[in-house]
Amino acid sequence: MDEHATLPVPADDDPTLVFLKVEEAARRLRIGRTTCFALIRTGELESVMVGGLRRVPVDAPAAYAARLRTAQRAA
Repeated sequence: MDEHATLPVPADDDPTLVFLKVEEAARRLRIGRTTCFALIRTGELESVMVGGLRRVPVDAPAAYAARLRTAQRAA
């Protein structure tokens, strides 16, 4: 491999992304797609519709994880 070649950045690690696909958000949270949709349905994980596509803001998985941590510390 050429010493100046760079490895491709996985799509869900692209720092320029604004929205994630539900599958990408699920991968970041290390949960399944069905569980991710359930979190979206209950409003626990923020999402928006872009045209006819469901998308998760790139900062929403981290915000969800932070809320979980806070809730568990309080319990």
